[in-house]
Amino acid sequence: MEPQSDNSSEQQKIQTQQQRRPRGFAARAAAEATAIEMESMSPNDSGGGGKGKKEREREKERTKLRERHRRAITSRMLAGLRQYGNFTLPARADMNDVLAALARQAGWSVDPDGTTYRSSPAPPPPLHIPPSPMIPYPVRSIESPVSTTALKNCSTKAPLDCQTPVHRIEGNLSPAVSLDSSVVAERGPTNRVNSSQCLEADQLMRDVGPQEHVGDYTGTPYIPVYVMLPTGVVNNFCQLVDPEGIRQELTQLKSLHVDGVVVQCLWGIVEGWNPQKYTWDGYRDLFDIIRQFTMKIQVVMAFHESDVNESGDIPVSLPKWVLDLGRDNQDIFFTDREGRRNTECLSWGIDKERALKGRTGIEVYFDFIRSFRTEFDDLFVEGLISAVEIGLGASGELKYPAFPEKMGWTYPGIGEFQCYDKYLQQSLRKAAKVRGHLFWARGPDNAGQYNSRPHETGFFCDRGDYDNYYGHFFLQWYAQTLVDHADNVLSLASLAFEGAQLIVKIPSVYWWYKTSSHAAELAAGFYNPTNHDGYSPLFNVLKKHSVTMKYVFPRLLYSGEENDEAFADPDGLSWQVLNSAWDSGLLIAGQNTMASYDREGYLKILETAKPRNDPDSHHLSFFVYQQPSSSLQREFGFSELDSSIKCMHGNNFNPA
Repeated sequence: MEPQSDNSSEQQKIQTQQQRRPRGFAARAAAEATAIEMESMSPNDSGGGGKGKKEREREKERTKLRERHRRAITSRMLAGLRQYGNFTLPARADMNDVLAALARQAGWSVDPDGTTYRSSPAPPPPLHIPPSPMIPYPVRSIESPVSTTALKNCSTKAPLDCQTPVHRIEGNLSPAVSLDSSVVAERGPTNRVNSSQCLEADQLMRDVGPQEHVGDYTGTPYIPVYVMLPTGVVNNFCQLVDPEGIRQELTQLKSLHVDGVVVQCLWGIVEGWNPQKYTWDGYRDLFDIIRQFTMKIQVVMAFHESDVNESGDIPVSLPKWVLDLGRDNQDIFFTDREGRRNTECLSWGIDKERALKGRTGIEVYFDFIRSFRTEFDDLFVEGLISAVEIGLGASGELKYPAFPEKMGWTYPGIGEFQCYDKYLQQSLRKAAKVRGHLFWARGPDNAGQYNSRPHETGFFCDRGDYDNYYGHFFLQWYAQTLVDHADNVLSLASLAFEGAQLIVKIPSVYWWYKTSSHAAELAAGFYNPTNHDGYSPLFNVLKKHSVTMKYVFPRLLYSGEENDEAFADPDGLSWQVLNSAWDSGLLIAGQNTMASYDREGYLKILETAKPRNDPDSHHLSFFVYQQPSSSLQREFGFSELDSSIKCMHGNNFNPA
């Protein structure tokens, strides 16, 4: 009788399972899970299937990646709604908050428990006029009257361009498009308007007019503006080249109401010939002239080489005695996988190695900083020097020199890891040993070349090695080395410049930002793949030393087609970096690139410098303007700069 009772109980279980059979998406997920489990089972697997366990682990990783994509899409949707749609969403908003905000915008009532209803008959679609001047060109049709053709097109099946403008989210939302993460906008009958509504909307928007809103910065916060002087004002022998030319330029800048100038004090000039022999004569003469114009000075402690560029800079290498040491010990420079040395700056591997005639890299930087502080103590007491920027890498920016043009790199190459000198390799071996996996003490061998694309490599492609256990270990070590370098240098700089404002410059590595790996950022030292904030650890160190973060705004030189091919997202990167820095409690400054001297560039910078719809009223603490070449100055003059300065200072200005 016992076997019969067992059989009856089994039948009851089967019937219960059939009654509780999942439906819809749950049924499909259950079927897929069953199929995976059946495929993974083998007659030889007595313990339930080791192969199945591995497959389930892979599926977990794929699920994590899909979830990261979905979260990235959500965060960009929320950012667009806040910035361009005037939606006051919570900082940690979810999709319920978004749906509720959209429902209220459409005239519905939404209770706290989610009950949604319309208490009165549905009103006609409201005409929305963007109240903010943040978007430079909100609707292109507002500058021209309504044409007959446009009115003919505004029928019952009117296209989107002829409908009443609603909140617009610009730019791509998703770093990767998939069926489970696409957002489709449906248009129902309530979204359609007739030709008279099109005419009324266009007429009303023209009545309001761009002259009343776009570019009106009256009453906005005062943002000081500094202009960067070219390095060519002081030659390689630390002599002031053209004092009269400097006076003329300062006179012109003074007429534009510029607050001050930025002067780069290059290591290769001051300590160029012998260690600990500092020459400041040319900079002293320059500062004396600037003092006569009662302008503030920001100085840059520049520990990198300077190349010829469009702003009139002269080529200045690292100190000659350092280059001489490099001939005998090339590992003091950053090195790529092929063994090519980069002399833009010293490797961070010697920060604590006595490889510079008995001194470590940190000691060399500190001796230079201390010499400057002693030499120009009177200017600090007088208040003429308002801030000091500490150069922490290539081009003075805190990054690895992963994109050297002299090595053949061109945009939008992913760059290469710069960790193959013997000192950084020793650090990597030590970290791998601590982790218990000594075979991880190597750089990735499938990360491509300087001009590779992510999908062409096994490391940066989707589901590539960057996202496995070894990839996590290597990238965390690589990024932590950058953070440690900043921490070590700033610890001593804050002692030398106690009481002064310190600045650190952060680059914008925005190409390949829409891919999962963010390959270019990883090569530059920012561990910032999809759904991982690689900037917070760095900003916490800057906050620790009360440093102002100066962000280099992305250039507008490349066309939209080129940026699309590079999966670039300058706006998305800027939004992440700035918000991460503000969340860390940092003061933020800005600097343009050489290609941002036109009207479009100025408007883009102003839009970010003074976000009009920011509920926390964030804005830049100051802005540094890099000048174009003399020929471009003659072509464009100073009208654009003059207008931009007025907007930064909070004066009324209409860029149209």
